[in-house]
Amino acid sequence: MTATEQQTGTSVMTNVEAVRTTLHDALARDERVLIMGEDVGSRGNVFLITKGFFEEFGPERIIDTPLAEASIVGVAIGMAMEGLRPIAEIQFADFIYPAFNQIVGEAAKTRYRSNGDYTCPLVIRTPYGGGVRGALSHSVSIEALFYHVPGLTILAPSTPADIKGLLNAAIECPDPVLFLEHKKTYRSVKGEVPCGYYTIPIGKADVKKTGRDVSVVSYGYNLHQALDAANRLEGEGVSVEVIDLRSIRPMDKTTILESVRKTRKLLIIHEDNKFGGIGAEISAMVAEEALFDLDAPIRRLCGPDVPAMGYALPLEEEFMISTDAMVEAMRSLAKF
Repeated sequence: MTATEQQTGTSVMTNVEAVRTTLHDALARDERVLIMGEDVGSRGNVFLITKGFFEEFGPERIIDTPLAEASIVGVAIGMAMEGLRPIAEIQFADFIYPAFNQIVGEAAKTRYRSNGDYTCPLVIRTPYGGGVRGALSHSVSIEALFYHVPGLTILAPSTPADIKGLLNAAIECPDPVLFLEHKKTYRSVKGEVPCGYYTIPIGKADVKKTGRDVSVVSYGYNLHQALDAANRLEGEGVSVEVIDLRSIRPMDKTTILESVRKTRKLLIIHEDNKFGGIGAEISAMVAEEALFDLDAPIRRLCGPDVPAMGYALPLEEEFMISTDAMVEAMRSLAKF
């Protein structure tokens, strides 16, 4: 492993190192765990996450598949229902559409339609998001496409420590989990990770920064920008509370509502398109349960409603939300 071992019981890792380490440890700990996907074998995945796994764990547990996402997920569902713990990799989130029916029509309904006789302990990992010049077919955010589906858990951790704890929890979960990893954070985000096995409860958000004037709810790459923006505003006397959603479904309503009732102002930031996005659900939930605790309209800062992200740098920068835009949104909401 490339992580730097410390004497304090923690290791310093990037996000991609946290994914790799957690997968390696899960394979070593439980013989039921296997990884399958395009190029996960001898090539070691396009981000080298599984490099060396094929030689260490063998072809029965590190399975290279054809370019057939519906088959990857479909076969993994069968494995899960028969007692294995498959981790199916979709190489980029943009490629997940052929597997939509397997995920929504099969995996998510397994427990319900079998009256609890079968579960589907399946993890579907995929990198998502923009900011790396991936352009049309390597930049999409997919969370809202699956958010509407009961029976499916969706996780989107932002830090190495959360990746380890939530990926371990996902592997232990008896029902299907869609595990989203933002590509731009893979090597740009680094942090301390506790040594040894641990899990983080699914469905629990984390207050990354406490504040009193504005509540910000975000996740993924935008979470780190929101923290930078909030820290900049400290010098102006604006105190922003930043919540990392981490678990998109189930959602931690309690943490969001407690924060909003304290600050009385809410800004939601996500990279996915604004219309019909996660922010719309958070807005509706807060409006239903805490409308009269608010001192300002709820505001959303999200990706534009365009079909795809352009490759040209000006187009990509226009799509991605800048930290400066977050600063301005937080500042104006605090002054409202």
